[in-house]
Amino acid sequence: MHEGGNDGGHPAASDVSGSGVDRPAPPGGGDPEFLSLERELTVFLRRARASQGEMAREVHPDLESAAYGLLVRLDQCGRQRATELAGYIGVGKATMSRQLRALEDLGLVTREPDPADGRAWLIRLTDEGRSRVGKVREARRARYVGQLSDWDRREVAELARLLQQLNRGMEKDK
Repeated sequence: MHEGGNDGGHPAASDVSGSGVDRPAPPGGGDPEFLSLERELTVFLRRARASQGEMAREVHPDLESAAYGLLVRLDQCGRQRATELAGYIGVGKATMSRQLRALEDLGLVTREPDPADGRAWLIRLTDEGRSRVGKVREARRARYVGQLSDWDRREVAELARLLQQLNRGMEKDK
């Protein structure tokens, strides 16, 4: 019998801990598939948070881990209002203002008037910000290529498709 982490073992529904102790299945999700999904996502997200912190420090040693996602979003989508960024990241206006101020102080983003609404501002990457984020994102993609070198390209594409489907489903739940 497999025990513990990511070895593909599936504990019985009544033994969700894998400890051999008979415990009742948790309500509304004791199915082995969902237990396995929860376990694997927990490991994946823990590793992703650690990786995001490393990438943030590669962009700038003083960059907060959480702000890295803002830079990536601006790199992908171009200039945006702070309210759009806050909605996408899932933080309040005060948190977004603080993060944007820190990014401005580091010279990674700048504000410019929104031509569609003179009262609003658009946030965009500076040339320095775009250069630094681009280098880090390229290095990250190179790591993925190395880590998944034994995967078939169709498997990589399928993983990307499934993650996109998961993300879209989570967007609907907001």
